[in-house]
Amino acid sequence: MAPSKKSSKSASSNSKKQKKEKLFHPQSRKAGRLVRTHIRKSKLEDLARKRSHKQSSQIDVLGFFYSALPPEGELTLDELHLIVRDIWLPRHDKDLEQERAKRRKGRPKSVAEMQIEELKIREAEEYRTGFELPDLTHETNVELFRGWDQKEAGYLQILRYIMISSTDPEKVVVSRPGQHPRLISATKAAADTTPSGDTETMDTTG
Repeated sequence: MAPSKKSSKSASSNSKKQKKEKLFHPQSRKAGRLVRTHIRKSKLEDLARKRSHKQSSQIDVLGFFYSALPPEGELTLDELHLIVRDIWLPRHDKDLEQERAKRRKGRPKSVAEMQIEELKIREAEEYRTGFELPDLTHETNVELFRGWDQKEAGYLQILRYIMISSTDPEKVVVSRPGQHPRLISATKAAADTTPSGDTETMDTTG
């Protein structure tokens, strides 16, 4: 008896599915890395949404970037841009969607909707022209940042800060070199190796 068309179609579908699964084995290193990245991004997105409901104080903002620290080592510049662009800036998107969904057709925007839109525009412009944050690409600075108790605002003043922007993603400007003795020593050492007359406007070294 010849197999039915339905059975043939099902077998073909299963065959295609098996081929797709073979292309990306779940036990591969790449699979594990992507799973960890997805879980980490989901956690950061959840944290960003929670912090968006609080006042946008320095501690709340820097608390988010503290949570963005990797388990070990420091971040690359590309990873830093990804966190700002894909997680921090869109953190209000769900709230904005909810406000728009609640608004009846023809009705004016709510105060909450206008405030969220204005905040998104302001933050996008800040990222375009220069977004300041702790230098999470700097080994010593990351080590010091890990020592923060997420409460003491004064401790944050000793850290090294940089400016990054969406218009020039490769450029990093040191806005505050840091007041901790270890950071002062690193800055002095970098200055000693800089040729006379040159101005440091880009620095991604550890």
